[in-house]
Amino acid sequence: MERVAADAASTTGLTEAIEALLPALEQFLRFEGNDPAARRTAWAPGLDEPLPVEGLGRDEVLARLADVVIPNGLRIGHPGFSGWVTTMPTTVATAANLAATVAASQRWWVHAGNLVDSVACRWLVELLGFPDQFTANLTAGGSTANLAGMGAARQHAGERLGLRPSLDGVALIPEPRVYASSATHHVVHRALGVLGLGRRNLHTIGLDRSGRVDVASLERAMDADITAGCTPIAVVGSAGDVNTGLVDPLAELARIAHERNTWFHVDGAYGGWGMLDDRVRDAYGDVATYDSFAVDPHKWLAAPVGTGAIIVRDASVLARAFTIEPGDYDAGREAPSSTGDLGSPFDELGQGSPELGVDFSTPARGIAVWAILGEIGASGMRARVTRHLDCARHVADRVRSEPELELLIEPQLSICCFRYRPAGVTDEPAIDAFNQRLLTAVVARGRTVTSSTRVDGRFAIRPCFINPRTTLDDADALVEEVLAVGRELAGAS
Repeated sequence: MERVAADAASTTGLTEAIEALLPALEQFLRFEGNDPAARRTAWAPGLDEPLPVEGLGRDEVLARLADVVIPNGLRIGHPGFSGWVTTMPTTVATAANLAATVAASQRWWVHAGNLVDSVACRWLVELLGFPDQFTANLTAGGSTANLAGMGAARQHAGERLGLRPSLDGVALIPEPRVYASSATHHVVHRALGVLGLGRRNLHTIGLDRSGRVDVASLERAMDADITAGCTPIAVVGSAGDVNTGLVDPLAELARIAHERNTWFHVDGAYGGWGMLDDRVRDAYGDVATYDSFAVDPHKWLAAPVGTGAIIVRDASVLARAFTIEPGDYDAGREAPSSTGDLGSPFDELGQGSPELGVDFSTPARGIAVWAILGEIGASGMRARVTRHLDCARHVADRVRSEPELELLIEPQLSICCFRYRPAGVTDEPAIDAFNQRLLTAVVARGRTVTSSTRVDGRFAIRPCFINPRTTLDDADALVEEVLAVGRELAGAS
């Protein structure tokens, strides 16, 4: 056989490659000046090119990363960013992610990354106050975590009827129904579509006067469906919806679900972390009554994007929902993991199980989670959550003190919804249009970036504080920017 040249890709010199990017990364993290990424016509042409026939080579690619890609990156780690429920990873999380990429690019088998991944799962269960019997599994994000929770709920409902949904499908489940409020994140709808339950079988329950799911309506809807021969699959509660940050009455939802022998799933992808603040802890009820819980370390914990988690009471139900049939090539992979030494790291699969989620091949996402919690501890995470709830409450206090501003709903977690009321304007569509222009102008100025939603049909400015770099000073800056731009626009009209 003729021997060929080495691979075209560089496989050595990692230190030099990383060092070539570090100055650009450090400069980016200063977040200086207006956001250069907005000038798309300046940088896009140099990147949107035809596939090269001959490679550009390591040095040229690194130069383009340092000179074009990094400087024009997305600055969601800026202390003034309080927009969508996303942020940049912290320093140690970034370093840990690099370590995982190089040394633990595959979670399975026996290596330090596999163990750390499992330790991170155990730490999440402990941090959030779940009993020891609960099991966590890391996922690609909240969407996948909610999918896993709904998959377990489907399995549970089918097994109640003597069926095997993951093996035989859902056709024999009579009229499946999942119950959730109108404020539930749309990933739950998608999960029903993916799992074959059907999006139309999400029974949407309206909100009560407080903006949370209407408990009485839920009970009536479930009982009517049961009488009609439908099969309740799950009740979904929101532990902080992404529009307003309100937490559903989770204790009541757990009671309603379990009285009807129905799975109780809680979507806490964003707001689940709020239970670490004692001021709102009671809103979450007893987590031991949850059957499954979705949470995103890549949100408030500031792990790298692509890090979600599903926490379940009974891991065996989840495993039956996502069973992996073994192939000839991986015979023996189900051998029990031990703590003793091995002849080879490949003699055992290692800790955890690919049957607890959608992914099979997966990186050791937990290394970053482990590193974050190892650096700041439970107390550091509690302090971060408390500071961000303080930011939302501080904005609310500032809004109440300014005649031009109007608070649209009292903040419960780290989201505060408000608007500017230009003097003499009473027409609601005109007020909405004014605030849309105001928000666009605030974001363009670059000092602070936030987002919008609608509260009772009214356009709202919606800061969501989860950024580790954000302080009360940045919350003040947001209000000052809204006032400055609002007064400028009002004066010009």
